[in-house]
Amino acid sequence: MEKYAGDKSALVGDVDCTADGAKDLCETHGVQGFPTIKWGDASALEDYEGGRDYEDLETFAEENLKPMCSPTNLDLCDADKKAQIEALMKKSATELDAEIEKKDAELKEAETTFDEEVKKLQERYEELEKAKAAKQKEIKDSGLGLMKAVKGSRPSAATGEEL
Repeated sequence: MEKYAGDKSALVGDVDCTADGAKDLCETHGVQGFPTIKWGDASALEDYEGGRDYEDLETFAEENLKPMCSPTNLDLCDADKKAQIEALMKKSATELDAEIEKKDAELKEAETTFDEEVKKLQERYEELEKAKAAKQKEIKDSGLGLMKAVKGSRPSAATGEEL
């Protein structure tokens, strides 16, 4: 944070989501766990997925914390992004709200599907773990230990030769 203090193109801040007034901000930006690192345009922050040590954060900051293509920085956009932004800027607030709501619903659906499938995988894993443990117990109880003990007690076991 000290390195970027006073920087006009990058803001590095710290928010305590448990403090008064910060809860709404954190909910707006999808902060669900702590610590969470977000980056990007303040109106559309993205999750940071990189390393957490100083070197990783510094490298990421140097590569990414700079003015980016956005409605306020159209000159930094390629032709496709510029056209996309211009088309979106022509829409009314109501139209944008509807489209944002639709895309947010799609994101939530993807997350829900993922969570449901992971739960199924976890349940299947637990079933397989129980079946494996039961089979191992059955095999051991069928005399495996005695077989190994008998084999180990034979004189040829020491030399590894057959009689």
